[in-house]
Amino acid sequence: MFSGKTEELIRRLKRAEYAKLRIEIFKPSLDTRYDESAIVSHDANSIPSTPVQNAEAILLLINNAEIVGIDEAQFFDAALPSVCEQLASKGIRVIVAGLDMDYLGKPFGPMPALMAIAEYVTKVQAVCVQCGNPASHSYRTVENKAQVLLGEKENYEPRCRACFLKD
Repeated sequence: MFSGKTEELIRRLKRAEYAKLRIEIFKPSLDTRYDESAIVSHDANSIPSTPVQNAEAILLLINNAEIVGIDEAQFFDAALPSVCEQLASKGIRVIVAGLDMDYLGKPFGPMPALMAIAEYVTKVQAVCVQCGNPASHSYRTVENKAQVLLGEKENYEPRCRACFLKD
């Protein structure tokens, strides 16, 4: 969290819009933190998107897109890698953003499979709030054992591996 994943997704999709490419953007319907339908970064940049209940719904809604953007991929079901493969096989560029690890530091949802089949993977890092080093972990600051806990600064803070393992 707080590494700029959504910001980077929005940047890439807006560049595609400027190039007049046909884009479709999706997010999981359970993610309503900033907006019911738009993808919104922590810095309040946004782009309209379509919330969907599951990955298969994306295949029904792509219209004639040349590029498909997907945010918060970790919240999707296990069908997401197959959906992305089907899109890519049709010549559609697929750009996905999501957390690769959950708050326990374990692989999160379909992300490992997505990273394995992707042509390109860009890992972005936040800054550790404890020591200032690059942070790749999301440390949960509240007591809650559920894997999915929607939130931001009130529930999580970015930490490097060493600071994450201290607590």
